[in-house]
Amino acid sequence: MWHQTKKPKAILAVHLYGQLAPMPEIIAVAQKHGLLVLEDSAQAHSAQISGRKAGNWGDASGFSFYPGKHLCALGDGGAVTTNDDELAQTIRALGNYGSHNKSENLYQGINSRLDEMQAALLCVKLKHLHAETRRLREVALAYAQGITHPPSSLPINTSPLSINALAHHAFHLFLIRTPQRDHLQVYLSEHGIQTMIHYPIVPHQQQDYENPQAWSPLCPPITESIHQEVLPLPMGPHMTAQQVAQVVDALNVVR
Repeated sequence: MWHQTKKPKAILAVHLYGQLAPMPEIIAVAQKHGLLVLEDSAQAHSAQISGRKAGNWGDASGFSFYPGKHLCALGDGGAVTTNDDELAQTIRALGNYGSHNKSENLYQGINSRLDEMQAALLCVKLKHLHAETRRLREVALAYAQGITHPPSSLPINTSPLSINALAHHAFHLFLIRTPQRDHLQVYLSEHGIQTMIHYPIVPHQQQDYENPQAWSPLCPPITESIHQEVLPLPMGPHMTAQQVAQVVDALNVVR
């Protein structure tokens, strides 16, 4: 939400489920109004627009290496990318107790350093990121082409334009949308296919806002409708053709 009494300082672009936000348009707005652009790239490793990848659009970007991400460590971890040398030094200091030099603290920082074991593992896994992303796109295409009894909508379809767009999407998740979401989830579970609702509480209804009641009059209908209807299908580079076919076949016979 934009506060009416304060001038915004930055735009936070969230690349959700593996697809980049409309970054050219966001950059244009930011330049027009003199705003910083920060990217949330936690789910968008290898995603791109016109060859320009997540993490290389804004002034800075945050990546997650949580075990559930495409590029994952053994435990929690993350990184910030930026092309601004001064900002990079500040971020490094903030993650090291606010210190540029030992025993000299310039900021009120935190201890947020990636240990050597996690870094070594990530260096190995990074070499396989592109191959695993290609496999995710293959699974997504198999879903899109194989599901002949689709729900209300799929994230892509089989038109040439959408097939070309596959090269831009990292498919951290492959979501379908249906008004019968809860019924479909039970049905898939009965057929040995596990699914999970990732965000069971819509963001504007979360209690961690200073005044959540202030959101109540808004009642954004599109947000609330999507929240009740989206369901992610099983997705991962480890999936075999047989496993993908099991999901497709189950969806094609559901009524």
